[in-house]
Order: sequence, then C-alpha cells, then structure tokens
Amino acid sequence: MRAFRTFALPALALIGCTANGGVADGNAAAQSEPQDTGAQPFRVQPVGQFSEPWAMAFLPGGRQALITEKHGALKLWTVGGAAIDVSGVPQVDHGGQGGLGDVILHPEFATNNIIYLSWAEAGEGDTRGAAVGRGRLVVDGNAARLEGLQVIWRQQPKVTGRGHYAHRLLFSPDGRHLFISSGDRQKFDPAQDMNANLGKILRLNPDGSVPADNPFADRGGVAAQIWVLGLRNPLGFAFAPDGRFWEIEMGPEGGDELNLVQRGANYGYPIVSDGDHYDGRPIPDHSTRPEFAAPKVTWTPVISPGNMIVYTGDLFPQWRGDALVPGLSSEALIHVDLDGDAAREAGRWPMGARIREVEQAPDGSLYLLEDSREGRGGRLLHLTPAG
Repeated sequence: MRAFRTFALPALALIGCTANGGVADGNAAAQSEPQDTGAQPFRVQPVGQFSEPWAMAFLPGGRQALITEKHGALKLWTVGGAAIDVSGVPQVDHGGQGGLGDVILHPEFATNNIIYLSWAEAGEGDTRGAAVGRGRLVVDGNAARLEGLQVIWRQQPKVTGRGHYAHRLLFSPDGRHLFISSGDRQKFDPAQDMNANLGKILRLNPDGSVPADNPFADRGGVAAQIWVLGLRNPLGFAFAPDGRFWEIEMGPEGGDELNLVQRGANYGYPIVSDGDHYDGRPIPDHSTRPEFAAPKVTWTPVISPGNMIVYTGDLFPQWRGDALVPGLSSEALIHVDLDGDAAREAGRWPMGARIREVEQAPDGSLYLLEDSREGRGGRLLHLTPAG
C-alpha cells in the first residue's frame, strides 16, 4: 500500500499548504494537492493558562473539562471561569516525558462518574513505567475529588529512563473496550517482544481485564493484552466515523508516521522505519520488509505529534471525518485527509508554540493545549471558525 512521505515547508509557506508527497521508500511522486487554501480558517482566543498541560476531556454538557498537568495536578476547568484542583490524584514520577498523562471519561460517565488517568510511576531502583487507573469524580460546589482510584494496568517491565511512555487512552466507539498506547520507553527491542507490553497498543475491558477475543489471548501473560505491536512512541489514536482505527507516533530521526490499526498487525519498529537512529545508523525502510504493516503517511522532517482526533463536528464541515494533529516541534495544527484506507496531509497552520493536544468540544469548536517549555506556553486556546 502507498504511504506519503511529506516534507516541511518554510514557515511563511505553511498556511494552507500541503507538503510534498512521496511513496514510503522515498521515490519521487507528484506533489499532493492541498484541500485547505487561503487564509487561516479559524480564530484563536486564549481562554486559560496552565502549567505543563498534557491532556483534556470535556464533561457532559461541555461547560467543564478536566485538564492534566504533567507535574501531577488534575484541574477541573469551567468555560469562561477558573480552574480548581481535583484532589485524590496519584503520585507521579515527574521528569523528562513522564508525569501525569491522559484523562478520559468512562462511556457511561453520566451515570457512574468514572474517569481514567494515565501517569508515570516509580519502580524499584532507577526504574519507572506508565500506569492507568480509574476512579470516581465527585464535584461538590467549589471542590472536586477523585475517589476510589484503582490501578488497572501497568507497563511491564519497568525500565530506566524517562522517555516514550505514550500512555494515551481511548474507548472503542461501542464503549466495550479500552485501548492504551504504550511506548517503547526508548529501549527499541521491547516493541517486538511478546513478553513485554512496551511498543504496543493494548486492548482491555473497562475494568482492566483482558478480552477473550484479543488476537494473542491464548498466549496468556502480557501478550494477551496486545492488539498491535512494533510501535515506537504512539502518542495519538482515534476512530473515524467509518470505523477505521488510526494511530500516529513519533518516529526516530525522521519518520513520524500515521498507521491504519489492524487487529494483530506488526508495524515493524525497530526493524524497519522511514527514519534513522539519532546516532546516524540507518534503519531499513518499510518497503524492504513487506511482512510488516507500512504507514499510510510519514513525515521527514518530523512534526512531533502530541495526540490526534478525528473531527466529527459541524462548525468546521470541511474537516468532518478527517484527522487533526497538534505538532510539538512543528508548532502547528495539521489537517490529515482520511479517505478510506488512504491518508495524506492536506493542510498545516503555524501556531507559534509547541502544541500538545487538540480536543473537540461538544459544540464542535476546538481547543488546543500549548506545551509548557522553558517558561513559555501553557495556554488553552479556543478555535472557532473565521469570518
């Protein structure tokens, strides 16, 4: 299958432009035609300021949202108002890429008030790993707390270092299964090791138990959790309205990639990649090993995705059914056109700061979280249609 390798354009040329297209093995191909053209299609309004914000999730009704701060705070933010601390949050191992991570609601939150959190936790010696837990959110006037927090999943094994936790969370459209993205923790080989749940996407029941119909359930142990393997640092995933499951990840030196997630597939890392190791050692391209699932889009230079959503609202009808990706090193919001099994970058807008998360509000507007770095950023931005 074809994958487009895209190349960043100079900053002044980014507005409304797509990147150069190419097949996965780097052969020349015609330039993709942009779908987004002309002026920036949204207005940007700063509506909040946070410290190391990492993820957000709107509560039913859209008037409040939960926002995680990587250093270990969970905030309950009210639209047009202030943010308060939620007590009862777990202790986190804060440093590098680690700390408090994702937050999502149980599909039946309206009746059970259960939320899910991911975070980095310390292990024995100089080791650490991601954990996922769930508890009940209680809001009482101007106070909020998390009750009965229970850990339902952990990265195995815990390893040294503070990188590539990934630990993004997502429920299936029917609400029956919880997906967890687990990075390779910068250790390479665990992404192919069936006795480790690093470098994988895992599929669990909402209580953390393993579904009997998982592709490797008969192997037992952590292998039973695995939905797909051979990933590096999967920082975003989402279901499209047509049911297709998409995942985006940070590649090595070059080679950020968007994958179509298919049950039991192996995406090849670190055996293949469209990037190379940071020390300059080459990694064979996907085209050299057709037994591995190839990405649908790769980026060199990288965009450094923070997460991804598939837009389903009405305020931006030109994006409905397509992916939106926030860029960290690219400091941009990126539109990826999804067309069946195919995908291509269709637009990119500079935001002037590292963007950690994009989230769709219930009214169809968009919110962006700026990544805090060196005293810069951390704003919550509200995007509404221009004009």
